[in-house]
Amino acid sequence: MAKTTKLTVEFDIEVDADPYVWRLHRLPQWNYDPSERHGKVLAVRHKEGQREALIEFPPGPKPKFSAPPLKPSQIPERIIAKAIASAIEAGWEPLSRGKPVVIYVDEEGA
Repeated sequence: MAKTTKLTVEFDIEVDADPYVWRLHRLPQWNYDPSERHGKVLAVRHKEGQREALIEFPPGPKPKFSAPPLKPSQIPERIIAKAIASAIEAGWEPLSRGKPVVIYVDEEGA
């Protein structure tokens, strides 16, 4: 179920029987300079926690001209669940306090 907060839309997801909330934090960005290319970023937090994980995916191929921008509903839930599990494996503690943790994953969320 999507919840709207101002302009951001948050979605609920369960991973290993724990409830999480995620949103699309940044759209993919392409540039001619490869060091300036960025993939999509998801902001994830435990429903009862405060600490966020910013999960960044690789930029992937540049879209064709006049392609519509990426929508959160186009991201498969299995990839999001796998990315959250990878963030926890990498050391993110969702119920702790502190700065957001940035985690880089591949296009499949591993």
